[in-house]
Amino acid sequence: MIDKVIRIFNMINAIQANPGISAADLALKCNVTIRTIYRDMDILSLIAPVTNEGRGTGYRFIGKFFLYPLNFSEQEALVFSLLPSVLDKDKLPPGFDTAYDKVLATHLKEKAKQNSIIENITDIIQMGTPAYRKESPNFLQPIIQAILDQHSIDTVYHTQSRDETTQRRVDPYYLVPRDQRFYLIGYCHSAQAIRTFRISRFQHVAITSDAFDKGDFNIKQYLKNTWSIDRGDKNVTFKVRFSPEAARYIKEEELFVHPRMKDQKDGSLLFEVTVNNEKEFVQWILRYGPNAEILEPKSVREGLKQQLSQWMELYQ
Repeated sequence: MIDKVIRIFNMINAIQANPGISAADLALKCNVTIRTIYRDMDILSLIAPVTNEGRGTGYRFIGKFFLYPLNFSEQEALVFSLLPSVLDKDKLPPGFDTAYDKVLATHLKEKAKQNSIIENITDIIQMGTPAYRKESPNFLQPIIQAILDQHSIDTVYHTQSRDETTQRRVDPYYLVPRDQRFYLIGYCHSAQAIRTFRISRFQHVAITSDAFDKGDFNIKQYLKNTWSIDRGDKNVTFKVRFSPEAARYIKEEELFVHPRMKDQKDGSLLFEVTVNNEKEFVQWILRYGPNAEILEPKSVREGLKQQLSQWMELYQ
């Protein structure tokens, strides 16, 4: 989502600078396909008066619409700051120095405003504290900033399953909310692979000056068939019958995997979905107690019978 927002702003800048720019040129500038540009243009047309009067005419804004964000990247800001040192000032027209100062001051003001917005957002988002800690630092602000700037972070992270604390460098790609928690998906330099980190398990986060590139990483493809956050390595298809009492609530569940649902004459609901983590899905099903019956796979159904028998023995 963040990538799409940034791309749309880049498209606005490109159209402003090149009225009549073609979809092909926009695709080249944004490093995406022409089809993606068409989809983004549908969104842009809802928020800005952009027009394309016909084949070969390209895109331009209607009237006096104009957006004035500098939004320099760190590299662009550095290049701009070095500009006076590589120019022959004797050949520059009067007013260059004051114009240069105004542009640079605008960039610094935008940067400060962006940081302030991120601070406000992270203050609004309240996170819980793990039971074993008296307090938990909120690392959302530096992580969001690092994602936007595409800079690596140095971290200290506690892996609960191994009860191990390690130092890691991570390229932060996406923040993902799941079950009242935030997770960071990014490239771990230690593991040399994409990993998922629970935010509350970070003990230290520092933004580095090293930039990174996500390459062709696709978050939707990465999380395909992942019910919540933990990716499994084997797809399993579940068939579940939900009672009439639960059916209407199931239909309004905000899910990350697309199920197939079929209403039954008695008001119940047949629910079929393919997931790659059996444990996560079963834990979700158990929330609905006797209002949810796993029909398939048979092995999971039998395993749940044994689990329920153990629970019965515990409470006898």
